[in-house]
Amino acid sequence: MTDQSVGRAARSARDRPRVPRSPEAQRRQQDILHIAMDTFAARGYNNASLAEIADRAGLTQAGVLHYFRSKSLLLTSVLELRDDSDIEQLGTERPRGLRFLHHLVETARRNAEREGIVRLYAVLSAESVTDDHPAQDYFRGRYAGLRAFVTDAIVETCGLGTGTADADRARHAANAVIAVMDGLQIQWLLDPAAVEMTVSTELVIDAILAGLTRERPAASD
Repeated sequence: MTDQSVGRAARSARDRPRVPRSPEAQRRQQDILHIAMDTFAARGYNNASLAEIADRAGLTQAGVLHYFRSKSLLLTSVLELRDDSDIEQLGTERPRGLRFLHHLVETARRNAEREGIVRLYAVLSAESVTDDHPAQDYFRGRYAGLRAFVTDAIVETCGLGTGTADADRARHAANAVIAVMDGLQIQWLLDPAAVEMTVSTELVIDAILAGLTRERPAASD
């Protein structure tokens, strides 16, 4: 079970979308979800209104709330939809070591084919640093989990030890990899012809691995 699915299981029924019974209602709920994803990606959470989402879905605001109970729950559901796409690509087990770092490069390649999801992530992650944003806990947890995964992969790939110095260097390197991937997404959204996310991601990961392997400290704490 993934970290995301554990978190979902712990949420009460009140914090979950309603479960439609009929196929037609299920399709309507999915339509609302994808319309909300497009709207949040284009306008951000704070600037997007339930009225706009409802109008695009051909419903009243009460009709949208029948399925999702609140605007913040709709946002959470949109973010989970994004996660589901990544989890499906990752498979049942997380790759380890160099295979996980190769997976990051492959993620950069796939992101160039899904502008809407990339825009959603870029807009909402930046917006989430504002006070009381409903996605703040989501992104804080997402970065913590991704940082841990990338750190483990770097340690395994470079054969780093378990001492404090090696662990710190691996964590700093992981932060750099994540920062590069996020920064490339913003540059690509603004000027896709000038940015090749796959090539840049691979170059940075290779350079970081080479630096860590070449300049390992003589001893760890």
